[in-house]
Amino acid sequence: MSQKCSVPNCTNPITSLLSCPKCIALGLPATFFCSQSCFKENYKEHASIHKMVKKMMEQRNIADSGTACKITAENSLKLSLPDWARDGQYRFTGDLRPCMQSPRRIVKAGIVKPDYAQHPNGVSFSEQSDRASNTSIRIYNETELEGIRHACRMGREVLDEGSKALRVGVTTDEIDRVVHEACMERDCYPSPLNYYNFPKSVCTSVNEVICHGIPDYREVEDGDIVNIDVTTYTGGYHGDLNETFLVGKKCDDDSKRLVRTAYNCLKSALDMVEPGTLYRDLGTSIHKTAVKQNCSVVKTYCGHGIGELFHTSPNIPHYHKNKAKGKMKVGHVFTVEPMINLGVSKDCTWDDRWTAVTIDGKRSAQFEHTVVVTENGLEVMTARDDLGGGERPVAVMPEWNEETFQR
Repeated sequence: MSQKCSVPNCTNPITSLLSCPKCIALGLPATFFCSQSCFKENYKEHASIHKMVKKMMEQRNIADSGTACKITAENSLKLSLPDWARDGQYRFTGDLRPCMQSPRRIVKAGIVKPDYAQHPNGVSFSEQSDRASNTSIRIYNETELEGIRHACRMGREVLDEGSKALRVGVTTDEIDRVVHEACMERDCYPSPLNYYNFPKSVCTSVNEVICHGIPDYREVEDGDIVNIDVTTYTGGYHGDLNETFLVGKKCDDDSKRLVRTAYNCLKSALDMVEPGTLYRDLGTSIHKTAVKQNCSVVKTYCGHGIGELFHTSPNIPHYHKNKAKGKMKVGHVFTVEPMINLGVSKDCTWDDRWTAVTIDGKRSAQFEHTVVVTENGLEVMTARDDLGGGERPVAVMPEWNEETFQR
């Protein structure tokens, strides 16, 4: 995808290196504009980030650097910590630290939004009503499934765009920008945006972050692992998927083993999907695959039904000896998304109330697909287009290939 103007909703391509000098002076990532007139007309709105940065620096004196953020006197302006982490008293479990976030991105006019998109607290009343009144797992008809397939195809394309931008030195905020713009280009709403006030259009989970990482100005480092979790909403349906990538040339053997194991855990579960399979049995398969590689399975977060709602029944635990209810029937649509840790399975959440991290600071990896149960097994609705010659439907995950997920 060609680089676009930094002004929200401006779709003009960048034809020069016209950038904001104030951003450069403040140590912020360079922001480029399509023309001098576009820069002048939108400067007042753009300058709000300059004021925010200055105010943050006036209020804080960062004591705790954090190795992953590389905070120094020169770049602390860009990487300022949020209030809850500012005084150095917060106990992080690993090396990763939060950094400053950009303003929330604007959704262009005409995009159909889910019910929570404009709620002040991001509440989905349709999900709440569903939980209160519905105890059965929905069976989708073929017309409805075609709508979900479209949402999943859009999600697949958006994740592919985001992963193309991932490399050493890129910020996760830049990944968020690419994902957001890819959604706008496809007339999709990025489902995470404002879901219970989640501030960004994608989740980016780095190293010890298990899930729900918030994109910010931290630059991805050589040797990091990064999960990109995309959900798109279009035509009244959601499509959800994520993948974990090995970044640069310095990923150690444990990180490679972890990411490979997370992939194989998902594959082992999807290999079981067919009419009549008990939902609780997926966790047993995932657990066996993980422990063979000396990894553990996170118990806090589950796979889930999806379609008209972002999250609905069934709940699909990824660990063994779970008590998930129900068996699979043709037309059931759900995600499987095992989160696998190098260390213990326990997790905790940063005080941003979103970022889930391993309690021992060791790394975590995850893969996710949205699938539908068919007469003969399943259809992987979020499968990669470069698999199987691009033919659909895809009914099986391919064997692990490290090169596919190397960035």
